[in-house]
Amino acid sequence: MAQQPPYEDPYVHQRQQAAPGVQQQYGQYGQGPQLFEDTSGAGQAGPGPYQQQQQQQQQQPFGQPMFGQPLLDNPVAMNMAMQYGGSLANTGKEYVDKNINRWLSVEQLKYYFSVDTSYVGRKLALLLFPFTHTNWSVHYSKSERAPPRVDVNAPDLYIPCMGFVTFVLTIGFILGTQNRFTPEALGVAASSTLVWLIVEVLAYMFCLYLFGVNSEASTFDLVAFCGYKYVGMIICTLAGASLGSLAYYISFAYCSVTLGYFLVRTLRLLLLPQASSDDGIAHGSKRRNYLLLMIAVLQPIIMFWMTASLAMYAPAAAPAPAPAVMPGGIPRDPIP
Repeated sequence: MAQQPPYEDPYVHQRQQAAPGVQQQYGQYGQGPQLFEDTSGAGQAGPGPYQQQQQQQQQQPFGQPMFGQPLLDNPVAMNMAMQYGGSLANTGKEYVDKNINRWLSVEQLKYYFSVDTSYVGRKLALLLFPFTHTNWSVHYSKSERAPPRVDVNAPDLYIPCMGFVTFVLTIGFILGTQNRFTPEALGVAASSTLVWLIVEVLAYMFCLYLFGVNSEASTFDLVAFCGYKYVGMIICTLAGASLGSLAYYISFAYCSVTLGYFLVRTLRLLLLPQASSDDGIAHGSKRRNYLLLMIAVLQPIIMFWMTASLAMYAPAAAPAPAPAVMPGGIPRDPIP
């Protein structure tokens, strides 16, 4: 019996023949036209313009603009920046000078430091041996006081400043010899000495205002005259620490007398305008005389207050050793 061929559906055969055309029509497998642009591989081909801009911004060095030339290579921008900075600097300088000159005159401050080696030696000799000095008047040149390097009677701030620093270093040296030196103790000594000076000057200024004294003494003059006591304080402190309490009292008495005599003969020409430079009698109001006497008396008191405890320091006595024999004649065991 002969075999019959398998049955084939004509509709399936037609669909198989039409399938390549349909596939070519939609661009999936064949070479037909594509309806839409394929963007699935755009990132693989290269970065787009937006991604390139982000990468340039990330790679942009700090201090340069995003667009155009760098700031340092642009002469117009550099000139504008320099002009703006110069104007700011000039404005700040004018503001600082205006406010500093309101409270502190730099030119006036330079006057008090116009000294030389000869003046320093003559001034120290005048502070320690004022009894031999005869002419105490301050010289003037063109209605202005002569600078200290020319006139030994003119006040200065160099000796008070150097005296302040030397006194603080002397305190540190003496504390070291007494086994009491610490950096904190040196800082406390410097700050306390400065505070005492400020309080003293403010007290004198308040007294001048309270008594209604219109003197020629400025604030710098008061600071200078209050700072001259550091010379005597250094001498008293070193004498007491090295030679004992007797040497301290002798040096303190001499320095107090010399400083008081110096202040009276110098300040009376500033506080008492009617005083004569030839005699020692000041012809002025009682309030001015009291103020002058107060300044001359307070200086030795402050000197003693700031130097006595340091110069006459006595270390605490070591405890007495225990007896070798206990009460009752029992020998004490030695401590290992």
